[in-house]
Amino acid sequence: MAPRPAPPPSRLVGERVLRREDARLLTGRALFVDDVQLDGMLHVAFLRSEHAHARLRGVDVAAARRRPGVVAVYAADDLGDYWQPGPLLVPPPPIPGLVFHACTQVPLVKDKARHVGEPIAMVVAESRYVAEDAVADIVVDVAPLQAVVDLEAALERGAPLVHEHLSSNLAAHVVQEKGDYNAAKATAHRVVQRRFHYDRGISAAIENRAVAARWDASAEELTVWDTTQAPIPIRNGLARMLGLLESQVRVIAPFVGGGFGPKIMMFYPEEVLVPWAAMRLGRPVKWTEDRQENFTATTQERGQVHDAELAVTRDGKILGVKDVFLHDSGAYDSYGLTVPINSQCTLLGPYDVPNYYTEFTAVFTNKTLVTPVRGAGRQHGVFVMERLLDFAARELGIDRLEIRRRNYLAPEAFPFNNEIIFQDSAPLVYDSGDYAPALAQAAQMIGYEQFVREEQPRLRVAGRHVGIGIVSYIEGTGIGPYEGARVTIEPSGEVRVATGVGTQGQGHFTSFAQIVAEVLGVPMERIHVVTGDTREFNWGTGTFASRGAVVAGTACHAAAVLVRDKIFAVASRVLQVPQERLELVGGRMMVKDATDGGIELGALAARANPLRGAVRPGTEPGLEATAYYGPDRGSTASGVHAMIVEVDPETAMVEIRRYVVVHDCGRLINPMLVEGQIHGGVAHGIGNAFYEQLVYDDSGQLQNASFMDYLLPTATDVPRVEVAHRETASPLNPIGLKGVGEAGCIPTGAAFAQAVEDALADYGLEITEIPLSPDKLFDLLKKTRPKKRNVVVIDGSFVFQGSREAVYALLQDPEVLGKSLPGAMRLGRTGDGRYDGLMRVGIGPVTAAEFSVSVTLHDQKPPAGYRMIVEGKGGFGFVRGTAQVALADHGDGTEMTYRAEVQVGGTIAGVGQRLLDSVAKRMTRQGLEALNTALAARL
Repeated sequence: MAPRPAPPPSRLVGERVLRREDARLLTGRALFVDDVQLDGMLHVAFLRSEHAHARLRGVDVAAARRRPGVVAVYAADDLGDYWQPGPLLVPPPPIPGLVFHACTQVPLVKDKARHVGEPIAMVVAESRYVAEDAVADIVVDVAPLQAVVDLEAALERGAPLVHEHLSSNLAAHVVQEKGDYNAAKATAHRVVQRRFHYDRGISAAIENRAVAARWDASAEELTVWDTTQAPIPIRNGLARMLGLLESQVRVIAPFVGGGFGPKIMMFYPEEVLVPWAAMRLGRPVKWTEDRQENFTATTQERGQVHDAELAVTRDGKILGVKDVFLHDSGAYDSYGLTVPINSQCTLLGPYDVPNYYTEFTAVFTNKTLVTPVRGAGRQHGVFVMERLLDFAARELGIDRLEIRRRNYLAPEAFPFNNEIIFQDSAPLVYDSGDYAPALAQAAQMIGYEQFVREEQPRLRVAGRHVGIGIVSYIEGTGIGPYEGARVTIEPSGEVRVATGVGTQGQGHFTSFAQIVAEVLGVPMERIHVVTGDTREFNWGTGTFASRGAVVAGTACHAAAVLVRDKIFAVASRVLQVPQERLELVGGRMMVKDATDGGIELGALAARANPLRGAVRPGTEPGLEATAYYGPDRGSTASGVHAMIVEVDPETAMVEIRRYVVVHDCGRLINPMLVEGQIHGGVAHGIGNAFYEQLVYDDSGQLQNASFMDYLLPTATDVPRVEVAHRETASPLNPIGLKGVGEAGCIPTGAAFAQAVEDALADYGLEITEIPLSPDKLFDLLKKTRPKKRNVVVIDGSFVFQGSREAVYALLQDPEVLGKSLPGAMRLGRTGDGRYDGLMRVGIGPVTAAEFSVSVTLHDQKPPAGYRMIVEGKGGFGFVRGTAQVALADHGDGTEMTYRAEVQVGGTIAGVGQRLLDSVAKRMTRQGLEALNTALAARL
């Protein structure tokens, strides 16, 4: 839907308002850190470790210092007392029995390097070119050590230690539990067990990290420009480290070209060293990360190995889940346990899981440290749960949508306590949700029924490999601790909104303005939003965890409400009328039913700040208010993703033909912004699912540290994303908001795996690892062969004792129709001309092959005939085919002529074509005779 100009302010929230920041971005007027150019600015380059694990025996910087244009060179010993390990950013939550070993990053390597790309020395020069040349002058004496790369090998006795003050490479061990999984497992009809791998990737933001700093000695003020997602905590930390008052440090996070999580990391060595050098040298200093550095120096995510099992009843109800997994922390664990705890919690999804055992071991390795990347561990949990449900549905003969429907939490179950601890140290409580309608809407949008019953069988007969995937997810959003905002009406009538969160493309300049404009009843063009500048607002946490709109947006709303209250109070005094007789319209305070024009808010703001006289007791000058919002717990967004893919088995290339998202993030501030977030997230998710994988060798060397080898999805790889919105308002904030920033990428891998597996059903592949990658899929296809296919042709005729009309009508009855299908045990009507059921077939050594079966009647021409499509899937293979049925008068009865072509694959096809033909014809004849008997009884 095309965006519209800003509507009247009374209904701004929920409208498609054009992004206000785009003009600056598109015309090159937006400020990014690398745009900062100051007189006398110096430039920085770093010497980084070429080894993943090496003892540092010496650093000789003499030649580098002699190079013309070099101002300073620093190694760890040159930092003196400033050399300190970084802080632990997120202490683990209070989970009973938790074990955690905090090991945080250092500014420069002092004793040994623990991952490729760790900084050893810093060069400050008149230009970046000189600085880079000087890096090559530095001589480093190192003794390489055996690297720790594989997670399981890292925990073996005698493995090299990443941190030698510890007795092993165990970084953390956490167990969480609800109910009694073992007891549930003992009563289960089926237990599905699999091992899942989810490998590493990078965030690949279009703008790499950058830091610039200037020390003003006369004002004793440090100004830092940083591509951070958390300017206020950066300011607080720098002030503490540099011995300054917080008021002496100003941190500006200008426009940032993508954050995605790694830019919430604090404190990168470069963030610590650049301001220190600026103060020490008395000149502005800047460092901008190049793409090569980004692959090893910026944090990464995703490496986990899960051993999981799902216990279910015969009808697919979940009895319990067990998940034991390893989590790759990398060389340090500065960000605590946010990522693996997110994996633990998000695995539960939108389902009623009465018994849950989850255990993880975080492991130190000689790789770049791990912090959240868009999704922040949620992808792993969703992938495990959705894949387990897929396998259970297949083994039980239940449709993949149906098994999900049967396990969704009901709307009346909320708030729902999952009885485990979330990353915010609070119990994981879902505030609200309504999951089944979202699944139904996604299935309808993607055309699920038509695809699986008509299009897929037709294309498969033509030799094409098409598949569909549809999965559910939840997203914990809007966590604390808090954010704040200040709203000011200036004498000009313009409204200024300041908040401490930074912006990395989310559209905060638009969404925050919509919230405030609606509350104050002023046009949006009069709202001016400032973000990410600690001089403008100096309390808050940052932009991460899909919380900006929820937490900072709610603070903006609260501040605007306070200002609105002040407007009415001041106007009541100025106009000398009771507040109940006033109304706020178009930026003016009006007296109801009055004929004059009232008073403009700018004039009212001037009257609220008198130059003479006194401010009355109990009041404040000006029309300004500051408010904070800190949720007790996060709000829970949810949704369903569906995709249709086509796979070329010869090249292992996958084309995503359609992609559908139905998302519920509570009340929408701006649907267009939400869709933008989802579109970007889906692109990110497609990359994580099929293209992006960091490949390390046994020595910890990254093998694909460039965009020539590390694949990113391009515009041609990402399909048009069809989005529908549902709005289940959160009861936790007055607007009803939930977050959306990571929703697009969280379930993508699970949907992709399901769809590709479905497309390659005749190969019998099970996809249990992500990213799949074209190379990996190609190798899997080379190692397997399409399941043996046999085409059984059944044709003939049969005479029934009854009229055509009676025979045709009875053939619509599932009980009667089922008798005509060989081996049908159960058949039920699911819609007009649509049936689902169960078949059991015994052929030769295969004594009891069960198939979930779907039947669809097409081209119905009562009482002349119809075309029937049958598809069955089961543990012994598959059957699919079409049958043409014609009815004609035959004396006093009706003659049916039929021709069916049925494709049989998998284990059951291995009995041989001759036996298949013989059994199929015999069972068909038996079925028709049974049908005639039933028909005679009915007639």
